[in-house]
Formats: sequence, structure tokens, C-alpha cells
Amino acid sequence: MKVYYQTPIGLIELTGNEAGLEACSFLKKSRPDISPDKIKASLAGAPEPLVAAWQQLDEYFKGIRREFSLLLRLEGTSFQKKVWNELQKIPYGQTRSYGQVASACGRPGAARAVGRANHDNPLVIIIPCHRVIGADGRLVGFGGGLRRKSWLLSHEKKICGY
Repeated sequence: MKVYYQTPIGLIELTGNEAGLEACSFLKKSRPDISPDKIKASLAGAPEPLVAAWQQLDEYFKGIRREFSLLLRLEGTSFQKKVWNELQKIPYGQTRSYGQVASACGRPGAARAVGRANHDNPLVIIIPCHRVIGADGRLVGFGGGLRRKSWLLSHEKKICGY
């Protein structure tokens, strides 16, 4: 099942079922057929993990929520899951380099593999791949686009007061 959430930086599609949230991603193309009424209607009868994800995203974008507590259904390699677990440890409003995440995963020198795992992250924002930056501090690599990555980091820093 799918539900939608309208953010200040684009429409998000949430996918999953009673077993958990499977995907959270920005839609690549505009969807004028998905109106605010249709977004609310998509929640009616939606499985609890999707409703919870919608509510927690709403709290995140309102600056109320800093961590997500959701039932997830993640599919990936053991390394991807290790990376995704490490991403969830990056504090709200802070960043880590790809190399730092690789080291935290016990694989120093595997920055490119971390970048690939980030790219394959099915749960944008919820597993905060937007908090991973280049070794030189530049914003690089975000499936939702660097404009969105910049917005998300600025949003978090503003809420934290830095």
C-alpha cells in the first residue's frame, strides 16, 4: 500500500504494509493528481506502520521530532543494513563523512561502499542518509537532490539552534 506526505521540498511516497514501512522516497516527478484531499484519503484504512510514518514525518517537518521510532521492513545486504544502522546513530543536526561511517562500520577505506549503501537507502529522512557529506565538508550524493539535502540539513540545524 502507498500513502503520500507533502513536504516543503516535495511529495514523499510511503510504501509498506502491516509488517512495516518498506520505502520512503521523494517522487521524482510532479504529481498534480495527488491533491491534499487525496493525501488525506490515502491514510484512511492504511496499515498502522504507514500512518505512524506519516505522523512522524509530519512532526519532523514541524520541528518537533528528531528521531524516528517505526516498524521497518528493510531488505538489503548485511553491509547495507550495517550502514543504515550507523546512519541512524548520526545525531539530528550533525553530519558525518562517508569515511567516518565506513570506519564506524568496521570497514575503514570503504567510503565508496558506504556511498552505494546510502544510494540504496529505501527510507530517506527516516534513515538519515542526508547527514552524510564528503570528506571536505561538501554536500555530495543524495538521491533526492542536493537542494533537498541542503534544506534538510538547514532545517535540522535551525531547530537545534546552530
